[in-house]
Amino acid sequence: MNSLLDLAPWIVVGIAAFLLIVPPGVRVIRQFERGLIFRFGRFTGTREPGLQFIVPWIDRMVKVDMRTVTWILEQRQEIITRDNVTVHVDAVVYFTIVDPIKAVLNVEDYRTATEQLALTSLRSVVGQSDLDEVLSERDRVNDRLRAMIDEQTEEPWGIRINLVEVKDVLLPESMQRIMARAAEAEREKRAKIIHAEGEFLAAETLTKAAHVMGTEPMTLQLRYLETLVELAGEANSSIIPLPLDMISFALKQLGSGTAEGAKS
Repeated sequence: MNSLLDLAPWIVVGIAAFLLIVPPGVRVIRQFERGLIFRFGRFTGTREPGLQFIVPWIDRMVKVDMRTVTWILEQRQEIITRDNVTVHVDAVVYFTIVDPIKAVLNVEDYRTATEQLALTSLRSVVGQSDLDEVLSERDRVNDRLRAMIDEQTEEPWGIRINLVEVKDVLLPESMQRIMARAAEAEREKRAKIIHAEGEFLAAETLTKAAHVMGTEPMTLQLRYLETLVELAGEANSSIIPLPLDMISFALKQLGSGTAEGAKS
């Protein structure tokens, strides 16, 4: 009994030491994180996901999230294109940390730095593009923007730009009205061209049909009979069929009389 009483202070000291040393030295790194260890302010290495131990009050761990980060431009940017048109643009950027050591050691706040770089690059790329390119060639603008940002982030900061998307381009109302009128004029032009092509094809087809009927009398006779059938199908119509030879004779006489009148 006395021996237990003698050991009690040492047990208390041991428990206190355990509580003071072990819990502060235990760290849990999640699967999508990496841990950077700094000993007296000096970088000593990285730790993988799982249960990790560090030296309490000597080592400090900085956790880095390796998942893809989505940054959405909260406020549309007013940018003047190369052809002097003012547009309001918003965008979204997706980036991932590929080297946590560079992301922590080479830049103070990698997320803010990347966002600001993306913002300035957006203004630069759109400012160097024409309005038609920004509206109709959005993929090219996105690729140029991604390449410009990635060139300045991956090597020095260890951040890879996965995707950049220009979400929306808002034009001034006056420019919208001008583009609407231009689109309407383009549609009218196409409609007139299509109508003219149809008239040309119809005239060409009729010319060929007239040539065939002129060389083949039986064809003209069949067409005459079809016309009689179509007219007979109409309501309240009375048809007096005439021989085709009589009609041809009358047309010849009418044509010869017209010619003689013109000569006189």
